[in-house]
Order: sequence, then C-alpha cells, then structure tokens
Amino acid sequence: MIQPGAHVTVQANARLHLGFLDLNGDLGRRFGSIGLCLDRPSTLVTVSHVPDGHNHANGPEAERALRHLAALSPALGLKRGFRLDIDAAIPAHTGLGSGTQLALAIAAAVRVLSGLARDTRADARLLQRGARSGIGAALFDHGGLVVDGGQGAVVGVPPVLARLAFPKSWRIVLVHDTAMQGIHGADEPAAFAALAPFPAAASAEICRLVLMQALPALAERDIAPFGQAITRIQALLGDHFAPAQGGRFTSPRVGAALAMLLHAGAAGVGQSSWGPTGFAFAENEAAAQRLAALAGSGMTMQVCACLNTPASITKHHREPNA
Repeated sequence: MIQPGAHVTVQANARLHLGFLDLNGDLGRRFGSIGLCLDRPSTLVTVSHVPDGHNHANGPEAERALRHLAALSPALGLKRGFRLDIDAAIPAHTGLGSGTQLALAIAAAVRVLSGLARDTRADARLLQRGARSGIGAALFDHGGLVVDGGQGAVVGVPPVLARLAFPKSWRIVLVHDTAMQGIHGADEPAAFAALAPFPAAASAEICRLVLMQALPALAERDIAPFGQAITRIQALLGDHFAPAQGGRFTSPRVGAALAMLLHAGAAGVGQSSWGPTGFAFAENEAAAQRLAALAGSGMTMQVCACLNTPASITKHHREPNA
C-alpha cells in the first residue's frame, strides 16, 4: 500500500561504453558491449504522488522525464499523478549514458512508490533503451564492469554475459570537449546505417581482446594489459566509425589530449560511445590527478572511480522539501 507523503529518491550514475564486440553480425548476433559504471557524474531524481492526477517535472531534462512518465503510466496501470524533481543530471549527448540512466531511474522510482516489483529490463524495453547495448540497464542493476551478448533473434535488452568488480584503487580520467556533443537521436541509427560492413576479422580480434586479455587482466588486477586491450579495441572501432564522427575521435581536441595522456603514462585510452567524452585509465589517485592536471584550453578533466554497486533507490515516508 502507498503510504501518504511517501517519495522515492534514485541516484543513477554515468557509464563508460568501452566498445562493441561484434558489429559484423554474421554469427546471428550483433553489437555486444563492454562498459563500466562511474561514481560520477550522476542523475538524482525524487518522485512523489500529487493529488491533481497529472504529472509534473522540475529540473534538467524535465521534458524528457515527462515523456517517460507518460509512457509508464498506462503500461504499468498507474492511476495517480506524479511529481518528479531532478536535482542533478548526467550531461546529455556526451557518451555517458544520460538518457538510459534517467529513464531507468524514473521507472524504478515509480515502481517502488507504487508498490510494484522492479523490472529494469522490462522498463528499458518500454522506454526504448538498450536497442543496441545492454550495458546501461546492466550497470543500473549491478555496477562494476559488464559484458553483454548483443542483439540476436530474440528482440529485447541484450543478456549480461559477465560482471566483474573494478579495482577500488584504479581511476578513470574523463576528458571532455565542452564545445561539442556526440551523435544522438535520429542521427544515430542513420550513422550506423551509412557505415561500411565491419570486418569479421576485426570482430574476432575484439572478442579475443575482451575474453583473453581485458577480463583476465581485470580479474588479476593488472592494469597494463587491461588498458592495452581497451586501447586496441577503441582503435579498431574508432577507425570504423571515423566516417560518421569525423575521425577516430569525435573531438580532435579530445583525440590530441588522449594521445598526450597515453604518452604521459595513462594505462589505456578511448572514447565512450559517440563521445565527445574520452577517458584514460590510471593505477591510482595520484597518477590520475597528475594526468588530469594536463588539461588543455577548452577541455575539462575529471577524475572518477568505478562504482561497483547498483543504482541507489531509497523510499521515504514524508514529503520532500519543495
């Protein structure tokens, strides 16, 4: 039963998309992804009931939030209106999974507030998330680093194949070009459709790098081969996506910064999704801060850790502050 004045707060964190496993698809499955959950930035939403029966949203991404509420209400059989307060949002169109985390945070809050069982995969399908990559939904539920199996004959959110905890001492330096955004919206499927077929040999190399280098190195807490594997995967994919995004990296300035960081001792580098956010791995906080101090003009660098826990979902029994 819904208690008067109850509200639910959800914190969902950004993710890095480290690469696709198989863009060729001749085995019957396409995409597959490897990604990890960051401890920052995050989306923070609070959902409560309102007496007027209508939906209301305040804060960044309010219009998108209302569209999600409009889709959830009839699908879940909800009869009451909701107020949604967005106190923080992952920057949109930067390659950090902002859209998926906002959608799943709202859905989880609405379900808990309404006394319904949580179902992240169903919510992702309903809100049209996970059409290619399943890491956003998997990281919302588990945190850490995950690998999904891509899209096959069964339509839906891709299955999770592996989940590993990320070393607490390792750090990720985010490199962001504040003047750019990554490909998004209707431009994204058009960009995929315009690309040449991905070579099966390159897909085979990526899968081998993930299974026989990146994951074993992560399990053994050996950052050098882990970073080398991710860097190579990123090079193969970045060159394939270059016709759509203007080069191996969406932002030439991010690309130059990552080359500098690699030369300065970063364990591995790459671009998350369509960018423009790039990333570099460092073995500890001191090494990460040293790299972050090298930011150039028009660039921001942020030191993060991996979050090895699910999204935070908290139910309260009094009204949030207005």
